[in-house]
Amino acid sequence: MTGTTVAEPGTVEHAGRLRLTLFALSMAGMVVSVQQTVVIPLLPRMTTAFGVSVAEVTWVFTASLLAAAVATPLLSRLGDMYGKKRMILFTVGLLVLGSVVCALSDSLGVLIAGRALQGASAALIPLAIGMIKDSFPPNRVMTAIGVVSATMGVGGSAGMIVTGVIADRTTSHQPVFWITAGLAAVAIVLIALSTHDTGTGSGGRPDFTGAALLSAWLVCLLLAVSKGNDWGWGSPLVVGLFAGAVALCGVWVLSQVRAREPMVRLQLLVGRHSLQANLAALLLGFAMFGSFTLISGFIQTPPTAGYGFGGSVLDVGLYGLPSTVTMLLSSSAAGRLSGRLGPAYSLALGAGLCAAGFGWFTLFNGSVLHLVASNAVQGLGFGVAYAALGALAVQHVPAGQSGIASGVNSLVRSIGGSVSGAVTSAVLASVTVAGTSLPSRSAYVISFGLITVSAVGSAAVALAAGMMAREVS
Repeated sequence: MTGTTVAEPGTVEHAGRLRLTLFALSMAGMVVSVQQTVVIPLLPRMTTAFGVSVAEVTWVFTASLLAAAVATPLLSRLGDMYGKKRMILFTVGLLVLGSVVCALSDSLGVLIAGRALQGASAALIPLAIGMIKDSFPPNRVMTAIGVVSATMGVGGSAGMIVTGVIADRTTSHQPVFWITAGLAAVAIVLIALSTHDTGTGSGGRPDFTGAALLSAWLVCLLLAVSKGNDWGWGSPLVVGLFAGAVALCGVWVLSQVRAREPMVRLQLLVGRHSLQANLAALLLGFAMFGSFTLISGFIQTPPTAGYGFGGSVLDVGLYGLPSTVTMLLSSSAAGRLSGRLGPAYSLALGAGLCAAGFGWFTLFNGSVLHLVASNAVQGLGFGVAYAALGALAVQHVPAGQSGIASGVNSLVRSIGGSVSGAVTSAVLASVTVAGTSLPSRSAYVISFGLITVSAVGSAAVALAAGMMAREVS
């Protein structure tokens, strides 16, 4: 407990406090999502500004996801141990710090370091979901999780629009980070004043060794994928990195099995009630985060390349508005839909809609109208899918483990996004317009095809999970 006076359940005061809690968590979730996408429209510009390749500049985005993958289960575990409010404030504090580092950066290395600090704030989402499960009445949990989950898409689109408006007025990447720092500071104040812990801390100690091993094998894997074109896929260095990733992953798994208090309880990763939710999250994360970078690059490609719309950074955000609108509409009903169909079937429906949107643009990408329409379908899907995914992750988990269960689910989603960024950037770098380093239309078609297949896979896994749950019941 934090010392805050807690209103009695069922009173008007208690209902009002829950509304304030939901508003504060939603605001914080939106700011976290803003930081995830705020750099995406700027990536093509950064390749020129820093004089680096597409694969190298993609690390500005990938570093954030990689840090999220490592920090999320660790900070979620600390939230279960010492209180979720305390750790939520800490994660948003990291966002402020990372934003300031990025705002002051004048080199790619410093910018990537700041982005890693920003990425650690992604732990807020599972911590917020855990706080909701701990403090909200059962009949309101699904809806509240749906609202917070929806902020991911809304914040993502808002981040690209904010970036576009600023990019039209300056060539510097720095102002957007001062904005995220200010928004995060406001979120800290709201959380400090409006939220409180109701669960009991589980105690224990954090598994820093597990966090270090997880970081090591993920860095090896992503570095090998992103640098394969430059160094050669059969080169000793790339082969060694892949081998190191496998070996370190094995050591990490062994450490989690043997640790008294592991960073990731493997039963929450691959257990009977967790495997399907986590596999679906991995595939959906691959599709969602991959689509962000692909669409941004495609829009800004000049038509002289034989494709693309020659759009500005602002256009990237504006073309994404239909997705924001449909996501808001679908996420507002996602809680009721999950209550009626069950989280697994709702996730299958949402992922299926995402796949339809991606598939549409894979086949028909010659006009802005096709882009806008496919974005609208994707938004419907993500609004339903992410709300259902958050509920599915904690559906069968005791309250004392809700934070880490949601954190593990976010971990695999971030890994999916990190791998997607590395894989698609490798495809774009290897399939180019003849005589140039510009990705060809075929490279984008292949990449969009990959994320479509990934979304289909997520829908299939969720459908199977729903059928299995029905057979058991």
